[in-house]
Amino acid sequence: MKRFLAIAACAVLLSACTESPQNLGATSRDVAPYQGTGKAFVAAGWKQGDKAAWESQLKARMQLGQNDYGRMN
Repeated sequence: MKRFLAIAACAVLLSACTESPQNLGATSRDVAPYQGTGKAFVAAGWKQGDKAAWESQLKARMQLGQNDYGRMN
């Protein structure tokens, strides 16, 4: 009987170690990234909702700042 209670207690304790679900809930937005956040802190030359300007900003960032191969050669 003691062994059964010990096993049951271990099972109860281990079941408390499960991870709770991580839902975004009402805070998630499902919009395109170029739509913007509504904040005034944006890169110069980009307007929220302008997809072409968004793509050109990403291309310039990739070529000028985040491409280590291009910076080293």
